[in-house]
Amino acid sequence: MGETRGPPRKAGPTQVERLRIESKAPTRVDLAGGTLDIWPLYLFHPGALTLNAAISRYARCTIETQPAGDSRIKLVSLDTSKSESFPSFAALVRAKRYRLPLLAEIVKFFRPEGGFTLTTNSEAPAGAGIGGSSAMAVAICAALDRYTGAGKSTVDWIHISRDAEGIVIRVPTGTQDHYPPAFGGAAAIELLPGGERRIELRVNLDELERRLVVCYTGKPRQSGINNWEVFKAHIDGKKSVRNNIEHISQIAQKMRVALERGDWKETGRLMQVEWTFRRCNPPELARGARKPFVPALLSRRCSNPAHFRGTWLPASQNVANATSI
Repeated sequence: MGETRGPPRKAGPTQVERLRIESKAPTRVDLAGGTLDIWPLYLFHPGALTLNAAISRYARCTIETQPAGDSRIKLVSLDTSKSESFPSFAALVRAKRYRLPLLAEIVKFFRPEGGFTLTTNSEAPAGAGIGGSSAMAVAICAALDRYTGAGKSTVDWIHISRDAEGIVIRVPTGTQDHYPPAFGGAAAIELLPGGERRIELRVNLDELERRLVVCYTGKPRQSGINNWEVFKAHIDGKKSVRNNIEHISQIAQKMRVALERGDWKETGRLMQVEWTFRRCNPPELARGARKPFVPALLSRRCSNPAHFRGTWLPASQNVANATSI
């Protein structure tokens, strides 16, 4: 589980010791039930849940404090080659726009004192569809929680991350992407009135890993925007979309049973059926599923997966672990 500890130690009566804090959080794959976690869609589909698992492709965050009296805050993203700097936290808050808005929004939530450089790096290509931004948000929360001594819970990190992403992309966001980075393992995220609940799946992760390959198509997508289109169509009462989402909900519930029984053949069949319903969305709502390279990739059965592969992470090996060195 993620660790949280107290604020930076004092090096002397007036000088703060310079610290380096590191955190990391894994990305995820969702097996069934994606999109349902966006409020209030799941309220219209009783029994809704999402099945997902953490994989060993990480997002990382490092905080290095500035010398005493230096209040500069620098944000750096190594994987996107972007950076920006502010003379102080107050200047960061006053800024009208950001080059690295996710980093800035989470910093604003924790309200840190003193200057520091916050550096992020991700092993997940942007738009790869494995929750890279959510993993990054959780890793940033873990590091800033340690730096500030805020003492937030792991579930708090999930909700802070969700809200920060919503502010950045300006559309409703769910929470299922944030649970694997925060907890690891494979789980069912039960979507209930009053809030979601994570239940660890009773599944053999070694067997799951042996049967699944994670591969990158090389074609990024904006899942938040795609989900927004589905969300709008559902709320507007588009019958075909509502029916498809209901089918996806039912399939996720059945897949949970198949996984916990170790019925891999049925699990694979249900995964294929869910894909079929996602492709049945109207063309404007199923851009990713209808790209010609996706069926081509599936037909090849990911015959050369070496480019992008991860292993499953049991809960005992996760995540979001901030350590000063």
